[in-house]
Amino acid sequence: MDKAQQDALKKAAGIEAAKLIRSGMIAGLGTGSTVRFLVDELGRRVKEEGLEFTGVTTSRRTQEQAEGYGIKIVDIDDVDHIDVTIDGADEVDKNFNGIKGGGAALLWEKIVATNSNKIVWIVDESKVVDTIGKFPLPVEVIPFGAGQVIKKFESRGYKPVLRLDAEGQPVRTDENNYVVDLHLERIDHPEDLAEDLITTVGVVEHGLFLHMVDQVIVGDPNGPRVMTNSNR
Repeated sequence: MDKAQQDALKKAAGIEAAKLIRSGMIAGLGTGSTVRFLVDELGRRVKEEGLEFTGVTTSRRTQEQAEGYGIKIVDIDDVDHIDVTIDGADEVDKNFNGIKGGGAALLWEKIVATNSNKIVWIVDESKVVDTIGKFPLPVEVIPFGAGQVIKKFESRGYKPVLRLDAEGQPVRTDENNYVVDLHLERIDHPEDLAEDLITTVGVVEHGLFLHMVDQVIVGDPNGPRVMTNSNR
């Protein structure tokens, strides 16, 4: 699938997801290429349909885009609930386990998600897999002692790689932390891995989003389809 086709599927999923936001809602707005299309559509609805809602964003990038459309964005600590959060995902499997953090926003994304009444992911069909893990699993670590954490991951066979930017410097998250990507190929026991990662000192958060999502809107060539998690 070429990028133009993929973008068309992402856009269709984003436009479909925008229908979930109604006036008066508090909505969590995720981060990434698919969410950009969602925010574009919400901006259009604000302008043309008079949609009025309050947004809580998972990154500064999304905040700037939304505010550019006149969408009211508030701090997460200034709301008492979030009605629905719409975000992308790097991979999602049939058990509704996902990997997020390809855009290095996993910590803010998980904080917003865990404070949301409903979670919806928007993806193109290439992100739907049988078993997660082909996409490298992002882990956010604090810079101090990051090399020691990487050594621990190496000894456990996790194949860690410190994420670098185009200049060869470590990528920094919105909280100024590093991201270590684990090249696992497949994750057969995601709960055990999640527990091992989060109890490793120096790890702030990991990109395993397990048993969290309520619906996944998949951009499909035949039109967006919705996968609903019956266990939620």
